[in-house]
Amino acid sequence: MKKIIWIALVAMMGVMTVRGQELPSDGPLTIRPQLQKLGERLLKGKTGSIVAINPENGEIICLATNTPNGPDVRQAIGKPQAPGSTFKTAQALTLLSEGIVTPDTKMECNSGITDGNIKVGCHKHRSPLNLKDALAQSCNTWFIVNFGSMINDDFMYESKDEAITTWRSYMQSMGLGGPMHIDIQGDQGGLLAGADYLNRRYKDGWNGKTIWWAGMGQGDVTCTPLQLCNLAVTIANRGWYYVPHIHKDTKNQRYLTKRQTKVAKEAYAPVVEGMRLAVENGTAAGIKASYPICGKTGTIENPGKDHSAFIAFAPMNNPKIAIAVYVEHGGFGADLAAPMAGLVIEAYLKGKLSEASEDKAKKIEKK
Repeated sequence: MKKIIWIALVAMMGVMTVRGQELPSDGPLTIRPQLQKLGERLLKGKTGSIVAINPENGEIICLATNTPNGPDVRQAIGKPQAPGSTFKTAQALTLLSEGIVTPDTKMECNSGITDGNIKVGCHKHRSPLNLKDALAQSCNTWFIVNFGSMINDDFMYESKDEAITTWRSYMQSMGLGGPMHIDIQGDQGGLLAGADYLNRRYKDGWNGKTIWWAGMGQGDVTCTPLQLCNLAVTIANRGWYYVPHIHKDTKNQRYLTKRQTKVAKEAYAPVVEGMRLAVENGTAAGIKASYPICGKTGTIENPGKDHSAFIAFAPMNNPKIAIAVYVEHGGFGADLAAPMAGLVIEAYLKGKLSEASEDKAKKIEKK
């Protein structure tokens, strides 16, 4: 097995360069040089990745990474981390599909929720919120309480084990949890808490409240940026995706077979609308564009400065690009990851950056 230390993608030459050594690429790559160059600029001086996929065919059109030691493709495909609030999109789809919530389900939130010795904070926003607004405003309370309700529902499920197994099956159908088996070595899976795992970890017993944090993409759940980008693809396509790949004109049926999620078709409309509201007047309102972008911010708590994440697709009803940006210690998702994604989307849909956007790119490059 070839060891990948760091990787630079050279799409025009159709080769991958690993520490100066060329690896056979089996033909031209799907990477768009313009996007790759922009992604690398935006990641300068940062640790993180930008993954963009064409939802129509699963082609990876940008796979930019950076670490203290230079570009490393494992940052995007082989380093599972907590997805933060970007994961709330997958939670909403699952909760809607299982009938745990409806688009009109409302939840009160007063800067978070306290239950006994458990306290989960939330930023200030109006209250109560329905599902679409909970996505737009990224309400922690809405998602952890409703996720906990699903796990503790002893009417729909015979046991907590059955409930968490059902939840996990939805997530797996969206490409989360395990390796995606793309055509680059180093692809890794992640963590989706299952019954066996939880029974081993919480030997004194567990319930929905024990794993509340998974409801907002923290705790017992991790994903790679590649998986998060594919999640955005499944929402853009309203329920299907092709396994992401980087070799153009592939004949491998693995990458030519359309895969359906387990999510109910009617669940996508309110989630798409919630993601659109997030960009119009929610947590990602800083992105301004002449075309409708649907997105979801993520701010991942960890020791030190928070990680910044964002997933999106555009345009809303005729998606041409899906993207995930993950920057370690980048702060709020809206502060860094979201504007970076907005620039890559603009470059792809418009062919170039406007003068104002170029100025924004230069500022991000210096951060």
